[in-house]
Amino acid sequence: MDASDPVVRTASGSVRGQVENGLATFRGIPFARPPVGELRFAAPQPPLPWDGVRGATAFGPPPPQSALMPTLVPAPPPGSDPGDWLTVNIWSPEPDPAARLPVMVWIYGGGYRFGASGQPTYDGSALADRGVVVVTFNHRVGVEGFAHLPGRPANRGLLDDVAALRWVSQNIAAFGGDPDRVTVFGESAGAGAVASLLVMPSAKGLFRRAIAQSMPGTFFAPDLASAVTAAIAARAGIPATTEAFVAADPAALAAASDQVSPKDHPDWGPVSQSDVPFAPVVDGEVLPSVPWRALAAGTAWDVDLIVGHTRDEYRLFFEFGSLRGRITEDIVVRALRDLVPGGDGEKMYRAAYPDAGPDELYELVMSDWLFRMPDLHLAQAHAAGGGKTFLYELCYSAGSMGACHALDVPLVFGTRQELGEFLLGQQPPAGAVQLGDLMRAEWTAFAATGDPGWPAYAPGRRLTRIYDEQSTVAPYPEEPSMHIWDQRRFTSLTLP
Repeated sequence: MDASDPVVRTASGSVRGQVENGLATFRGIPFARPPVGELRFAAPQPPLPWDGVRGATAFGPPPPQSALMPTLVPAPPPGSDPGDWLTVNIWSPEPDPAARLPVMVWIYGGGYRFGASGQPTYDGSALADRGVVVVTFNHRVGVEGFAHLPGRPANRGLLDDVAALRWVSQNIAAFGGDPDRVTVFGESAGAGAVASLLVMPSAKGLFRRAIAQSMPGTFFAPDLASAVTAAIAARAGIPATTEAFVAADPAALAAASDQVSPKDHPDWGPVSQSDVPFAPVVDGEVLPSVPWRALAAGTAWDVDLIVGHTRDEYRLFFEFGSLRGRITEDIVVRALRDLVPGGDGEKMYRAAYPDAGPDELYELVMSDWLFRMPDLHLAQAHAAGGGKTFLYELCYSAGSMGACHALDVPLVFGTRQELGEFLLGQQPPAGAVQLGDLMRAEWTAFAATGDPGWPAYAPGRRLTRIYDEQSTVAPYPEEPSMHIWDQRRFTSLTLP
């Protein structure tokens, strides 16, 4: 402990952080009580107060989750309470209540089944260096966060997001942040959470701006979510009851969920084309509607929004799954039949992309259905509802991975470990470094003023920020797919 270490008083007690590279950093501060014991599968509860000064120099333990990506999840710090999952971390250039700096609150992705705020990719230093207070936090994923259980609130992972934002609203001024200038941003499942928060009554007023990076279009109806939960119970060898889930070991349930692949359940409808058995549940209470419908009705007209995607979204999963050269015409036909509403998907895609072989066509429709078209429609809905909206597409190519899913994360955070090294190498190209600098500048400008520096989206013009070696502004570039999906609607996924 150093006498110069920053000490800040929160509503629950004082915390001591440390200074790193000129930034006041705080890690592992509880924003809710541990959701274990009688609080398991319950909505998050406010943290218990503490006496004295609590050390805040280590990330809290990650929540129970999938073991499919073990290298991405940091180990719990020594001596930590294994159930103390719900913690926040802060990087502040000036931990003074008079500073009133913009605040950026990050929600990690991971297919709603894995992720932790302690991952090196999510270090907030480079963003905070641009004059914003950066907040990251843990939230429940997988079974703990999204299994649909009778008598328990749906979408507990989203409720954790709300609890973290409420903590920020109550406490961030003491760390130098402005609670009236909070931007929530996230990628992939984190962007799905951002889109959900835009239309959740419990999140109203907790943030002024939002950034959704590669939001997946998967939102489940209760019947599908219940079928997934029953499949996990069967794998775990327990009844599909709330009592059985409460009594089960969290690690055992996470392991059981890893054995449940929607691709083994063709009776689950379009979601059987994906690998992810979790998604926000449109339960009518916690999440009253799919985001597109509520945004078009003006639900979040007063929240400024950036939304966008990468050009080659599905390339990451295509390469991870070693699918190249293994996509047959039958696989393509089934994907087009299952995913494109209206029954004319195959005809439309083959006409729009006449030179595409099976691999390319499959990658295109999966990119469109999972990310590209849901994101475009989110921009359209928000603009139609009166909200100020900005659209982007990332086209910078990371070698054979192209402009793949998640490439934007190391660019925005400016981190070279973990995901950054995997996609861009130990020494990223100069073009990637410059692009990351630009994206951080525009993300933080948006957080400060609501203007990222390019024209707002408007129907008819659809001006889009194109991030590439030479970034520009142009009409939305994915015109063939845009026309295929123009009159099609994204709704909650249900059992056929």
